[in-house]
Amino acid sequence: MSNLGNKRLETALAIATYAVGSGTALIAPTPSGEIPKQLIVTASDILMYARIWRIYFDEDLSSKGLLEILAELGLVTVGAIGAAYIVSKASTAILKEITNWTGPLGWGVTAAIAGSLNGLFGFTWALYCDNVYSQRKLKSANLFLSTQL
Repeated sequence: MSNLGNKRLETALAIATYAVGSGTALIAPTPSGEIPKQLIVTASDILMYARIWRIYFDEDLSSKGLLEILAELGLVTVGAIGAAYIVSKASTAILKEITNWTGPLGWGVTAAIAGSLNGLFGFTWALYCDNVYSQRKLKSANLFLSTQL
């Protein structure tokens, strides 16, 4: 398997692990305590994004690197993604508050939704990292070829 294939596999496993972890963390009911849980899950999401970055680039995602990424993506895109993320987390917290009253079946549905959303955002970030990685490899290969000619 190629180096890129290994990175993709490791990323998929990391996303699955974090998605299952998020779903598991949210399955137990905590009436009126869902917002703090969402903050913890958000911290876990940030760790997932940093882990995916580390898988692809063998470097930690520093604040400088994050600012470069945000500048590259553009403020409109970042704003839209940020808003979607906040809405998904708020919706999950509200849904969880409502399903706390429905029992284990409702808890399971909420956990599945939360894990799926976490996986979706992780997958989106992985696509971005995969694209940047491929562009960097292509650029270095072109640079190598131009020096050989």
